[in-house]
Amino acid sequence: MSKIIIIGPGHPLRGGLATFNQRLAKEFIQSGYDCSIYSFSLQYPSFLFPGKTQYSNDPAPEGIKIYSAINSVNPLNWIKVGNKLKKERPDIIVVRFWLPFMGPALGTILRKVKKNKHTKIVCIADNVIPHEKRAGDKAFTKYFLKSCDAFITMSEKVMNDLRKFLRMDSFKEKTKPARLVQHPLYDNFGEIVSKAEARKHLGLPGNEKIVLFFGFIRKYKGLDLLLEAMKILKERIPIPNSQFPIPKLLIAGEFYEDEKHLKELMKQLNISDQLILKTGFIPDSEVKYYLCAADVVIQPYRNATQSGVTPLAYYFEKPMVVTNVGGLPSLVPNEKTGLVVEPDPSSIAEGILRFYQLGENYFIPHLRTEKQKYSWSNMVSTIIELTNDLQK
Repeated sequence: MSKIIIIGPGHPLRGGLATFNQRLAKEFIQSGYDCSIYSFSLQYPSFLFPGKTQYSNDPAPEGIKIYSAINSVNPLNWIKVGNKLKKERPDIIVVRFWLPFMGPALGTILRKVKKNKHTKIVCIADNVIPHEKRAGDKAFTKYFLKSCDAFITMSEKVMNDLRKFLRMDSFKEKTKPARLVQHPLYDNFGEIVSKAEARKHLGLPGNEKIVLFFGFIRKYKGLDLLLEAMKILKERIPIPNSQFPIPKLLIAGEFYEDEKHLKELMKQLNISDQLILKTGFIPDSEVKYYLCAADVVIQPYRNATQSGVTPLAYYFEKPMVVTNVGGLPSLVPNEKTGLVVEPDPSSIAEGILRFYQLGENYFIPHLRTEKQKYSWSNMVSTIIELTNDLQK
């Protein structure tokens, strides 16, 4: 039985990366592999973490061994963990890379592991060039990428960014294979429930039009553009209009940027009556209710690679309005599984109106067809194929 170790966040750390890693580990185990996760004892120093807590109150996933071992800021720990993994001699390490800050820790650990002349290292790169740039990004990323044998990206944007790095300096692109795999569906948040049941559970009005902004609130995600779009809708839709009431915007997610600025913008725009704020961390057990309660999911991003919200929307069969940035347009075929608009308030408002003109049911057949592409087994088989190719 092949031994596989995933390096990246896992329970009790929370968020999309941990959810992804745990679901991937489950798929490996179900496919007959011995798989565990090496997570962080310290992921971010508190002064670098923008949210309220890094930890989940949800129970640990059953049947998955998760070791909280890596301290992201302690070089002595990196050497210790690297030597431990070197001795364990896993056949494959799957390492997540999403932020240059993690480059020194992960790159050092992997360099130690590679001394066993056995373990193959496959990186799943969520980002190569970060959304928010900082000093040292390029050097940290380059240091990490040199420690990997092969790469998987989940969008063309990240693949293009990766290839720019692979062409630099001492990289030899032919020895660093890379494959594009669609982000698998998050199918571990429970089954689809009816819109009526979801709204009742959340205490939301049953007869309103509701659009959803879901996930951590960060500047690049463009919530301010969406707020301005809601103002445009308020001005364009006659009041009262029982046939087409003004949609409500459900904002579900924790602030990872200046909350005060966005709250002031809401007041300035005079749209408080259009907003439903659920601006805390959404536990896994509640995710399905937010997706199922909405008519449509809005991703008004200023820039993007791929988004974990997109596979969530596919799983729960919710149409999307996404902006024409990064990898989003390729993930959401226009006027099939959703609508692609420009990243400005007027275009976003037009997209919301167009969605309601077409109606939610228009998109459902396309969503059900498209979602078949996003399987966890495809991710597992690609990782195995990459490592097999490295041995040839």
